[in-house]
Amino acid sequence: MPYFSVIVPVYNRRGEVRDLLESLTAQSCKDFEVILVEDGSTERCDDVAAAYAYRLQIQYFHKANEGRSIARNYGIERAVGEYFIFFDSDCVIPEQYFSTLKASLEADFTPCFGGPDAASPDFNATQKAISFSMTSFLTTGGIRGGKVQLEKFVPRSFNMGFSREVWQKVGGFREMFSEDIDISTRIRQAGFRIRLIRDAFVYHKRRNTLRSFARQTHVFGMSRITLKLLYPDSLKLVHTLPAVFTLGCAALVLLAIFWRWWAILPIPIYALMLWINALVETRSLKVASIAVVTSFIQLLSYGSGFIRAYVWKILLGHGRDVEQEIAMRRGK
Repeated sequence: MPYFSVIVPVYNRRGEVRDLLESLTAQSCKDFEVILVEDGSTERCDDVAAAYAYRLQIQYFHKANEGRSIARNYGIERAVGEYFIFFDSDCVIPEQYFSTLKASLEADFTPCFGGPDAASPDFNATQKAISFSMTSFLTTGGIRGGKVQLEKFVPRSFNMGFSREVWQKVGGFREMFSEDIDISTRIRQAGFRIRLIRDAFVYHKRRNTLRSFARQTHVFGMSRITLKLLYPDSLKLVHTLPAVFTLGCAALVLLAIFWRWWAILPIPIYALMLWINALVETRSLKVASIAVVTSFIQLLSYGSGFIRAYVWKILLGHGRDVEQEIAMRRGK
């Protein structure tokens, strides 16, 4: 019986699932099963799963579309392992991942862990730029598993895991945005230790277009207010910085238009800092240039989502029934 159960929700990701499964076949430690839960996809990947059935211990399920959290819970209920691992379907797993994870847990068992994500060398320039934007200290403050952090580490669902004991006590994911932060908070409140295992990283393809990336980060900003309503102490200064950045950029543009042109200089100076940092990290002029764009998209989209939700849910009082809203999504 495998120790790890890898649970992956899937929605119209045939190509990505193939890459994920291919990477899992190359693992140096094979003490795991794979559970694919197709959440109402119109482009099913059952044939892809079948093609890897002789190389992996794999279970494939297709169910009606209800959301990624419910799909994960569906997989947990059918898992046989003692430790559940969660990946997004657009991840590629380095071959040493499970050997690194198992050795780390044997040396210092942790009921819940999370690992970082990175850009694979074969990712395209936009994917590498988005990866920089999501992991750089200059944009996120290191809250996504970086070496320097401005808040307590919180595992993310593209690379996290917890024991069967945690699930039995805390329950599964709730169908909501930022469901990984929600369940990590509940795990910590239940008294379980959470640890960042930096060497257990994954390659994460993330969004392929700037538009989809903007939509995703806008939702992230909105969900931060939902988390504040659920857990009043969860909102930290670092979470407000994109909103401050958004308002600050607007103020500087207005000052440049109606007062002095040089009032806008902090914006290009910050852009130059991003470009230099991205160039040092990626060693690519193209990626560094795109990274400036993706970083501004991330900050402005997240900031506008945060401001929008703050005004609607807090100032105007429409967020009082957030628990009921989550329950209606059938994730409770």
